[in-house]
Amino acid sequence: MGLFPNPCTFAACGSPIAFPSGPVLHSMPYNQSHAGPQGRCSSPPSPESAPLKRLSTASFRSIALLCVFVVIGGCAGSPLRPAGETITAPAEDTMRVLVWNVLHGANDVVDGAEKALAIIRDSGADVVLMQESYDIDGERPLLGAWLAEQLGWNQWQADSPHLCILTRFDIAERFTHEPWHAVGARLVDDRGRDFITWSIWIDYRDYITWKLREEPTITDDNLLESEFVRSQRLPQAMGIIAKLEALGHLDLSIPLLVGGDWNTPSHLDWTLDTSRVYKRRRALDLPVSLAMEEAGFIDTFRTVHPNPVQRPGITWSPMYRTSDGKAQGFERIDRLYIHQPDAANDGEGAAEDSPRARWKLEPVAGHVYPIEWEDDSIPVPDRQFPSDHGAVLMELRFVE
Repeated sequence: MGLFPNPCTFAACGSPIAFPSGPVLHSMPYNQSHAGPQGRCSSPPSPESAPLKRLSTASFRSIALLCVFVVIGGCAGSPLRPAGETITAPAEDTMRVLVWNVLHGANDVVDGAEKALAIIRDSGADVVLMQESYDIDGERPLLGAWLAEQLGWNQWQADSPHLCILTRFDIAERFTHEPWHAVGARLVDDRGRDFITWSIWIDYRDYITWKLREEPTITDDNLLESEFVRSQRLPQAMGIIAKLEALGHLDLSIPLLVGGDWNTPSHLDWTLDTSRVYKRRRALDLPVSLAMEEAGFIDTFRTVHPNPVQRPGITWSPMYRTSDGKAQGFERIDRLYIHQPDAANDGEGAAEDSPRARWKLEPVAGHVYPIEWEDDSIPVPDRQFPSDHGAVLMELRFVE
């Protein structure tokens, strides 16, 4: 795994990181903050109610440099591409959204904040939906605030310990939910077009792929209880959907983006075909991603890359290939969803005074960083990619 065609490699101190240069096979994994050096996941769980019953850039992206020198801790690195390789320019009238859990504020890696900054710049992202935006070690602020200062961007973290929306666009309105689980903002692009974004994180406990690894003969029903009995992922996801509904965000005349660390795979990835390829998958209706689908959201990466065998999009974990001495549970747990403007506001039968859908956002390309994984023998502090989660970069086209 981790060897991909035509990578763009960011070499720093002799250790390569690859960045996307076009549609390629993606591979990456998941986060693990509070579970020990080979564990999974991020932030500690917040108190929740009883479990639910199971439910049935202009400045950065307009130019892609063939050689950019980034000085990190006295070591210069530069993005390199194979001879003849060209950089794919953004499609006309598009924007780029990066969804990224930056492990522990990038503190686990030497000069992690600087490395995260270089990756964001290289990606050409206009919006970053970030998780684990914690304090940077030393006399520096939260990672998101520091990145915004370095980029000359805006950011919104509210009272969340770790969720951040980072953008070069104007922030016109701000929203909050439960501080551990969701923060939102209405953004306005260079042409005055607005849309809503939310950065989210939900419970990491009882990771379903590990559960299947530990208990390969477990029944389907018992396995699915990882999502709403042995963890609070489904209740927390339903809580986020309920908040969006209460705010009227599911009935807007503008697009709604919800992205982050879901700590669970998608039902679109647990199919009959993938169960034949992956040892720890089954053809199951996983409830968290189904809840998003039933609320009217589309999975942007699977819209662009519908075949989960050919384009797995794995985000967990490029940093940790094993867990507790056992094979990792590689999955696509970091995802960006879009809810398009309410169809009831369009076309025949719409009330005369109802707001018409002004524009939509159509997924046109998707990549996962790093395209090429670093050698597993490199100690974590010496890595160039500063997180245990892959970063999902989606390119979205405005359609009016």
